[in-house]
Amino acid sequence: MKYIIGIDIGTTSTKCVLYDQKGTVITHADAGYQLIQTEPGMAEEDPDEIFQAVLTTLKQVMNGIEPDDLSGVSFSTAMHSLILMDENDHPLTRAITWADNRAAEYADELNASDLGAKIYAKTGTPIHPMAPLSKMLWLKNDHPNLFNQAKKFIDIKSYVFFELFGVYKIDYSIASATGMFNIFDLKWEPEVLKLLNIEETRLPEVVATTDSVSGINKEYGKMLGIKATVPFILGASDGVLSNLGVDAIDPGVVAVTIGTSGAVRVVVDKPVIDLDGKLFCYALTKDKWVVGVPVNNGGIVFRWVRDQLFDSKVSYDELTKMASGVPAGSNGLLFQPYLGGERAPIWNAYARGSFFGLTRQHTRSDMIRSALEGIVFNLYSVMCLIEKVTGKPTRIQATGGFARSVFWRQMLADIFDQDVTIPESFESSCLGAAVLGMYALDNIDDLSAVKNMIGITDIHHPNENNVKIYQELFPIWQSVTQVLEPEYKRLAEFQSKQK
Repeated sequence: MKYIIGIDIGTTSTKCVLYDQKGTVITHADAGYQLIQTEPGMAEEDPDEIFQAVLTTLKQVMNGIEPDDLSGVSFSTAMHSLILMDENDHPLTRAITWADNRAAEYADELNASDLGAKIYAKTGTPIHPMAPLSKMLWLKNDHPNLFNQAKKFIDIKSYVFFELFGVYKIDYSIASATGMFNIFDLKWEPEVLKLLNIEETRLPEVVATTDSVSGINKEYGKMLGIKATVPFILGASDGVLSNLGVDAIDPGVVAVTIGTSGAVRVVVDKPVIDLDGKLFCYALTKDKWVVGVPVNNGGIVFRWVRDQLFDSKVSYDELTKMASGVPAGSNGLLFQPYLGGERAPIWNAYARGSFFGLTRQHTRSDMIRSALEGIVFNLYSVMCLIEKVTGKPTRIQATGGFARSVFWRQMLADIFDQDVTIPESFESSCLGAAVLGMYALDNIDDLSAVKNMIGITDIHHPNENNVKIYQELFPIWQSVTQVLEPEYKRLAEFQSKQK
């Protein structure tokens, strides 16, 4: 069989890529959807709209190939989503995404208790509103009728698989991002079930990331041109598959991703827990675990800069060109990029953004560069957390939408003071899903086969002059965050009253 499909169900769109068995891109498609934010803290999506995006993109990449030539379809999915299903297997809620902050109160309460620390030590998921555990505590307390009606509590990938196959399954990787799954025993954590007062039967069956399902619904199979014998591999989460898709699966090799949000991740051979509870530990396979930190504020901050300080018609290339005319350090202007609360490094859902050091001499070009530097400063601060557990990185592989910008890539090398490699691989999470699918189907012997599929487009070396400037400014940037943090909640509460 000639081809395999890697499909990534992301926060803003679903991307689907058809590869040959050497990892070469044959064709690709994507379909976007809207984030629903009609009340403070809300960040939901329509699960049926996402499912239609999956169908649409699959149909597009299947166009022109013979059904017999498809060996499998393998999935990557954004983490932390939650959907409640009723007795008739219909959604009671939309998909509540990682960006939803309405569970903040219950995350705070759990964090302040001894139980919160015990749960983190078993699950490897920081206690935060992003996690389905916190979302379920919020629903249980604030919307008990809805909570009690739920037959199943599932994620968006489980929803897609149910629609296609009529089964409720969740892979180790997505399960390990719920805050409800024991990453050492590989099963739902009894203490969490007790806390929520639910039976294990109300959660999906947990299976390996290499597990597969076949026998696609006849109607969808006919629509897509996919035979019932084709296996659909559960796959993993977008974060860990991005590591695989950029060949950051060896010890010491770090993947830095900036898309809408961002993350820094490194692979280890067994689960690792951070005593401070700030790092996540999620599964790729049973013997490959990804330790890392997610941030809320990546490219979405750059979009805010464009839309609010300029015009949505202005291109990002124009903005980075303006920023490139400003020296490193933005003439002493610092930016805290917390426009949507923040996960790492401060794990504060109430965090807010700010410019610090603004004078009459500063220009919009300074503000652009400062915002971009603020995003990377935040990522560097989480790299410092990871180093305490896994050691200093040997190589950094960078990916995400930001990697298209030479200017931003160089900034990453300068702030991290490390060589930064930009893999050629197209849509790293899709490639990661495809490679994991090939491994699951015994088409390759080892995940390291990805080395021959990614290529290298560029390597950026640190500019020593810029490194010195950033090393002087970074402690100030950190201190500003620490000084402002006690006031974030008070300000957030004031803002919520103005809506």
